[in-house]
Amino acid sequence: MTEILVQDVAGGAVATGTRVIDHPAWTELKNAVEEIRVWQSADGSVDFGAEGAPARADADAALARVVAAVEALSPLLPHGAAYHRALVADLRKWADSGYAVPDFLDSLMEFHPAAERVDGRQHLVVFPMYTQNGNPDRNLEAVVLRMVWPEWLSELEATRYDNPLFCGITFEDFTSGYDTNSAVLFPETVAVREVPERFTWGGIFCDREAARFRRVTEAAVDVLGVDLPQDIREMLGDQQRCQQAFVLWDMIHDRTHSHGDLPFDPFMIKQRQPFWMYGLEELRCDLTAFKEAVRLEAEGNPHGRDVQYAVLFDRMFRFPLTGDRVRNYDGLGGQLLFAYLHKHDVVRWTDNTLHIDWDRAPQVTNQLCGEIEQLYRDGIDRPKLVHWFAAYDLVSAYLAPHPGSRWAKGPDALDVSQPPRKLVDDVLPDEFPLSMFFEALAKKLKSVIASTKGITAADVEKAAA
Repeated sequence: MTEILVQDVAGGAVATGTRVIDHPAWTELKNAVEEIRVWQSADGSVDFGAEGAPARADADAALARVVAAVEALSPLLPHGAAYHRALVADLRKWADSGYAVPDFLDSLMEFHPAAERVDGRQHLVVFPMYTQNGNPDRNLEAVVLRMVWPEWLSELEATRYDNPLFCGITFEDFTSGYDTNSAVLFPETVAVREVPERFTWGGIFCDREAARFRRVTEAAVDVLGVDLPQDIREMLGDQQRCQQAFVLWDMIHDRTHSHGDLPFDPFMIKQRQPFWMYGLEELRCDLTAFKEAVRLEAEGNPHGRDVQYAVLFDRMFRFPLTGDRVRNYDGLGGQLLFAYLHKHDVVRWTDNTLHIDWDRAPQVTNQLCGEIEQLYRDGIDRPKLVHWFAAYDLVSAYLAPHPGSRWAKGPDALDVSQPPRKLVDDVLPDEFPLSMFFEALAKKLKSVIASTKGITAADVEKAAA
């Protein structure tokens, strides 16, 4: 492919086909952002009166380096020119404010990666933001990413799983906020003066998801003695194949939040609910992806079977053991899936070995999806508190509640004269503790799961070599 040459701000020729992170300006940008990050407060501002704060001149110099680097890199990414111009303006506006709470709404409104999804296209992203499952503070971050949008995925999205805002993405490089467990890039996390009426994109890093899935699953399979089918063993050894499975899983999962018989807002925005409600919603979306993957496999799609086992293994092995035990709704969903399959004899822990009935796994997993979908359909006709109790009954039929739980004792143990949101205070931080099986597995996999913090595809490939 012939590379198109354009002029950078220094007057030199750069090629739009080259990797952004190979340009010297990326290193300069990354270093300058890291310098600024340590000066920022939780809200993103810089308090020049605080201990260890920089001199104003030092902050201005670092920000000038960020601006110069963005302007130097912009010619590599002509599709992002409008965003880069707005970004430079927002950076300068932040400096002019004395580094008050940052407001990057104008540049956020110019960033539209989903408007033209081109496989392999690079994007340079710089925002003050928090990173979900990562850094909770709104620090300045810089990320270079690539779009994952192969033709087969584009065809499925256009004809079957419409999701015009979804962006499958991979990391090229990133600053410290992404040296964490975060695998998403969402506009909701950016520091802005007001929340826009609607967002136009959402990105999920399928390379990080695939890399940590491979590492944790391989360790769990080894510890538990799981006898894997050959094709799934081959999948675990193939980073690109796993990434393809995750980008399809994510696309279907993401759209499911607004599809189906929903007794509440999509994504449950602006609602305070017991954490098992969030756990059921996330599990419903994953099991919907699983159900669709079963159909795709039956139709001959080569990615359908991979998605099924990505969902099963990630949910059963990684989710229950990742994060702390405080309102861990994803962990709860993973526990529920394992317990459901165990109760229906799809998985059996005997003779210190985990046996899986591969033939029945799709049918029984879809059966759990059906039970959650029925819960939702019935919930449309129920008051909120009654719906919450019905959901609790579903979960507690397979997972033992904490013996000190008031919710487990039923409505008579709670002051139901209060508004439902007040009764959330009576939910224990760990309402459904880990089973003995998962407590033992956690000890075996603790270091492996910890090692996936900040993981990239390159890390997994390096370890394999």
